Amino acid sequence: MKTLITIALLLITTTSHALERDYQMKWCNANKGQPHRLPNGTQVDCLTATHAIEVEFANKFYEGIGQSLFYSMHTGKRAGILLIVNLPRDQRYLTRLNETIKHHGLPIDVFIIN
Repeated sequence: MKTLITIALLLITTTSHALERDYQMKWCNANKGQPHRLPNGTQVDCLTATHAIEVEFANKFYEGIGQSLFYSMHTGKRAGILLIVNLPRDQRYLTRLNETIKHHGLPIDVFIIN
């Protein structure tokens, strides 16, 4: 039983990552960007002429805040989050993200894909 649960969790994680990568590549190609590896080994999901973009599903917006700011610091580009908003309930995460950015005056631009 433990083996089946482990396999199921692995498939869910792999599928989720694959879907995130699909959104990343679609948006990145459309915006003339590309993934970029930093000298410390971390990966900017999409580096454009103006932005260092972190791609996240809506419910993980809080991770995008820190990662986008970190990538911005290391690239000299403006921080950006590409938020994947697929479901009506995802709007609440977009609202929370925008409220957090506004409240703290964070230099982050938000882009949406669905």
